[in-house]
Amino acid sequence: MSNATTGSQGEKRSALIIGAGDATGGAIAKRFAAEGYATVIVRRNAASLDPLAQEIRGAGGDVYPMGVDARDEDAVLSLFTTIENDIAPLEVMVFNIGANVYFPITETTARVYRKVWEMAAFSGFLTGREAARHMVPRGKGTIIFTGATASVRGGSGFSAFAGAKHALRALAQSMARELGPQGIHVAHSIIDGAIDTAWIKENFPDRYALKDRDGIVNPDHIAEQYWQLHRQDRSAWTHELDLRPWLETF
Repeated sequence: MSNATTGSQGEKRSALIIGAGDATGGAIAKRFAAEGYATVIVRRNAASLDPLAQEIRGAGGDVYPMGVDARDEDAVLSLFTTIENDIAPLEVMVFNIGANVYFPITETTARVYRKVWEMAAFSGFLTGREAARHMVPRGKGTIIFTGATASVRGGSGFSAFAGAKHALRALAQSMARELGPQGIHVAHSIIDGAIDTAWIKENFPDRYALKDRDGIVNPDHIAEQYWQLHRQDRSAWTHELDLRPWLETF
């Protein structure tokens, strides 16, 4: 395990993963924990984080699982206060909430559209804003937003998801332009392809069968790219990163 969390004064640093699920979010959390970061993992249901937390601890990592609804402003404020006061100064924030749902437009209720927007866009604003508030005074930090194919083009049946992901991408662009000159690296990744998850395996077996040909995205490889984004020198920062399998059409 490296000493990536310590600066010239040997101070401890933390990484926050919002949406630390069983695949991509979990892989990102494990990658930063492996580099020595005090890793805060967040989902709405704290109990669902137990397997991931145990795996990180088993590998010698420092992990803090927390159940937080990222759509709730007061809960988000409390989360960041806890991190800063009780864990370590925040150096990395990864927003990884998905909210991918399929509804034909005539069946998309106001409740569905609003909920998807709250999960995939509004919560990104809340967590991104709070990360910036703590990072800007220190003049350094990395904020990464996970996007999708829907971030750049809408698909049939995905009006709610595409609307939210477009909004998240616009947020990331605005934050990058505002915060870059203040030393904060803001990046947006477009995951353009199926990811190796249990959901893909169960619902899209034909697509999942491409795994043997490296035809779906490996979460560990996404995590590695996120780590590399964080390590970039500010003279050559990447804002938007496309990740897709070699055989994906685009």
